[in-house]
Amino acid sequence: MHQLSDLPAWASALLDEQPVAHLGLLDESGHPRVQPITFARLENTLVSAIDDAKPKRTRAPARLARLQRDPRATLTVDRYDDDWTRLAWVQILATATITPVREAALHALQDRYPVYRTQPPPGPLIVFTPIRILAWRASG
Repeated sequence: MHQLSDLPAWASALLDEQPVAHLGLLDESGHPRVQPITFARLENTLVSAIDDAKPKRTRAPARLARLQRDPRATLTVDRYDDDWTRLAWVQILATATITPVREAALHALQDRYPVYRTQPPPGPLIVFTPIRILAWRASG
């Protein structure tokens, strides 16, 4: 799959229901790094914004420098359950682009995260354009 619109209904619902994605990228030494991020779907992309809601050591988070150096990224959205028949995940291998926050993306993020309604993220915005999409679930 190469388009979010190609996802089966259960995988599309998983993207809409789960509030956290895990961003995977390579650090300065080529080591894999994974961190949780907020995200929203916007047409055939996923977007995430740098916000003020969490303390940061620097104004420019390391993920921005890493993505500027190498724009390849992987986003994983998963559901864990003690009932292993409910396990599922969607993984998006993507190219990331860093842009100023756009109104449509801001609205998509505000629809998912109430804190963004009162504290809009100043940005920048990270736009993830899928290259390949993988999806798996334990049953069905």
